[in-house]
Amino acid sequence: MSDARPEPESRSAYRVFRTIGTRWMDNDVYGHVNNVVYYSWFDTAVNAHLIEQGALDIHGGAVIGLVVETRCNYFAPLAFPQDVVAGLRVGRVGSSSVRYEVGLFGADDTLCAASGHFIHVYVDRQTRRPAPLPEKLKSVLETLK
Repeated sequence: MSDARPEPESRSAYRVFRTIGTRWMDNDVYGHVNNVVYYSWFDTAVNAHLIEQGALDIHGGAVIGLVVETRCNYFAPLAFPQDVVAGLRVGRVGSSSVRYEVGLFGADDTLCAASGHFIHVYVDRQTRRPAPLPEKLKSVLETLK
């Protein structure tokens, strides 16, 4: 792991975007969105995109993605009632795993307020053993590289 602190990236570093509205309950006592909410936004951005593209069937698909690693770096505060724009890209695709990278932006900001990643290992729904990425998922992931 590098000791260098990551720098905020611009919107051009990401491939697709999703606007997410903040909620009153997202703010903490310090007047900004609590750190745990950022991870929820990561999940929302990735899974909504995969579902919309027909690459993920959360109710009946043969494979499901399990999070095995996650990280977030914070650069600037976000707060209710601000809209957040989540930028999405794929950093790495393996035979059964994917590293999704997400940048979170204030609605009009050019640099991300936070960036992070999570790694899904795709497993057989029944056995929970690693499974090859389905072809439809692989084709959608190619558009996010």
